[in-house]
Amino acid sequence: MISPSQCRAARGLLNWTQADLAKAASIGVVTVRQFEVEGAVPRAATLTVLTQALEAAGLEFIPENGGGAGIRFRERKA
Repeated sequence: MISPSQCRAARGLLNWTQADLAKAASIGVVTVRQFEVEGAVPRAATLTVLTQALEAAGLEFIPENGGGAGIRFRERKA
């Protein structure tokens, strides 16, 4: 699942504010803020909508594979 640091990095790649992400995910900005500062454990549904919003914007999550989890732009089709 997405981590708080992946969420912050994803917003950075997209040049999105927390409010931008909250709007894209149809959740409150306080929910995004609390998750990113690792102050609260969100529900699975919240993590799902955050992930879906970021993936819809063209990002791809890289799972933990020995080199660390990450985020990148999805390969664009030619």
